[in-house]
Amino acid sequence: MTIATGVTWAIAGLSTAGVIIRPMRWPEWVWAIAGAALIVAFGLLPPASAIAAICKGRDVYLFLIGMMLLSETAREHGVFDWVAAIAVNLANGSGARLFLLVYTTGVLVTTLLSNDATAVVLTPAVFAVARRARAEPLPLLLACALVANAASFVLPISNPANLVLYGGHMPPLGQWLGSFALPSLASIVATFVILRLMERKLIVGECARDVERPVLAGGGKLALAGILLTALLLVVMSSLDLQLGLPTAIAGIATALIVSLLAGRSPVALARRVSWGVLLLVAGMFVLVEALDGTGVIAMVAAAMRAVALDPVPGAAAAGATLAVASNLMNNLPAGLVASLAVAEAAPTRIVTDALLIGVDLGPNLSVTGSLATILWLQAIRREGEDVGFWRFFRVGAVAMPVALLAAIAARLLNA
Repeated sequence: MTIATGVTWAIAGLSTAGVIIRPMRWPEWVWAIAGAALIVAFGLLPPASAIAAICKGRDVYLFLIGMMLLSETAREHGVFDWVAAIAVNLANGSGARLFLLVYTTGVLVTTLLSNDATAVVLTPAVFAVARRARAEPLPLLLACALVANAASFVLPISNPANLVLYGGHMPPLGQWLGSFALPSLASIVATFVILRLMERKLIVGECARDVERPVLAGGGKLALAGILLTALLLVVMSSLDLQLGLPTAIAGIATALIVSLLAGRSPVALARRVSWGVLLLVAGMFVLVEALDGTGVIAMVAAAMRAVALDPVPGAAAAGATLAVASNLMNNLPAGLVASLAVAEAAPTRIVTDALLIGVDLGPNLSVTGSLATILWLQAIRREGEDVGFWRFFRVGAVAMPVALLAAIAARLLNA
């Protein structure tokens, strides 16, 4: 190993640790950007290569911009409070029914809008639900975080990491469902059962019922329409195998502008309340992965993939489990990027690639910073005055993730 390789790995490791641990409570993006800046400052990656790496994430940036603007518009115009009242009344005083309702809604939102949308859009609504129902919020919030990953391979659009891993060329929708319909069902059901059992003391019992539903004004109706139309747009774009970032950004910007202007409010003030730091986090991660690529780590991963291809079924299981764990050590965004580059180089069998996708999508349920969606979820609940520490999340994830991962990969291997 050369000195440059050792320094690159050290910076990438410390930067990732900073994102996970958040020393001095500094935001996650500070550590990612600091690592990227050190990589360039020490001459480990030319500035032009760093800029090129940042540009690789443009579709992810655009997607997040659209989703965050949709969420903030919905929040400002009362959509979340309106949804909360409906959910509480449907639960009819049952905490267990309310939990099931939230989890099912999370499956639908993740499937049709992506796991990031569940973190950004659904989580504030669920917090409003808990407040209106006078229910313990933590199990409901954990349901949002876990289902965001557990249901993230139902459709290609359910997780932006899906597009990354397949190099921008998704399998046809029919082929996708043939591979992932049963594993997704296994993942969703297993995660629900584990979370329901582990949090049962906080879920059972009565909650409020028959709360007054607020009137959804014109701005709220337009914001809700913007979210629903965006979901439809994403399904159409996915079926045409087109990128999702630009349409999502256009939908979010248009919704925010139209609703704000018609309501006589400033769209600039709305935009200031968005957590833009997440874009810097993603940009920093892309630079770190580009630097790691230069050290030969991608070639090593590709060689390992070619080795498992000699015995694809157990090899696929091992590859998926390994990437699931790695996604928590370095976050699933850089882990998925590394895997995607290795897949492009090694060209493994379809069963191995599918197992890798399950691992990178579902693995982050082990730890609170395992995925971009969970980091977005953390930011959303912190805005509401809540927080979930590493060990509180890990206590649930250490059971839920391995069980769901085993169930999902086993279901995929049944079709091998």
